[in-house]
Parts: sequence; structure tokens; C-alpha cells
Amino acid sequence: MPISDDLRDLYQQVILDHSRHPRNYGELAGDCAHAHGDNPSCGDEVDLWVRFSPYGSIEDIKFSGQGCAISQASASMMTVKVKGLTKEKAAAMIEDFRHVVTGEGAVRDEDALGELQLLEGVQKFPQRVKCAMLAWRALEQAL
Repeated sequence: MPISDDLRDLYQQVILDHSRHPRNYGELAGDCAHAHGDNPSCGDEVDLWVRFSPYGSIEDIKFSGQGCAISQASASMMTVKVKGLTKEKAAAMIEDFRHVVTGEGAVRDEDALGELQLLEGVQKFPQRVKCAMLAWRALEQAL
């Protein structure tokens, strides 16, 4: 199904906004989990720091790295969405996001994904799926 001009414009606005003005960019000090991810095929890299509350939810999360607009925007959007989630809910969101960008499998909670669904278009470009999933794979390691 062809994407509408309005949806394409929204996609571009959201991706550019998050890549130019990333949320939760930086490092966390102290007791936290750390994971690194890279995509050798395009040079994208991400480092992710996650601090868990005593109850097992994501209390704080930050990332740093370099890469294309999609990898940086996806990382920024991810940190906004998973903050406050339990490890189990974060793992479920990782799986749902993987389904969105690959087009394989069913998304269980579309409402929770929100604007992350705008990245659905990358499924047409297999190399870009790796870019969109980079921070999410790092989060999987950190969990």
C-alpha cells in the first residue's frame, strides 16, 4: 500500500527531529548495565546505559553513538518509550518493534509503540532494518 504524502512528511519530521535533537543522549554513571552495538556494514555504533530500579523497571536510560539518521532516531525514540517499563515489558516492546521493522510476525501492542510505528517503512530496505534495530539489540543485551 502506498504511503501518503502526509505520513511520509510526518516520518521525515520525526526521524529528523530525533536524529538532530536526540533524547536521552549521553552516558550514565554509577551502577548500571552497559551494552555496545555496531553495524559493520554501514559503520553505525551505539553504546547504551540502563539503570534499573530496585523493582526491576528501567529507571533511566541513555545512549551515545554515531550513525545514520535512522539508527540515531530509533535509539532516541526507544529511550523515550522504554523508560519506566519493567524488563518484561521492555522485552515485549523489543519484539513488537522487530515485527514492525521486519514485517514478520504480529505486533501485540501497537498503542505502546506509538510513533515508533513510523519506522515501518524501513522493512522495504533490509540494510536499514539493521540500522533501526541497532539500539534495540543493545537493549536486549542490557536486559
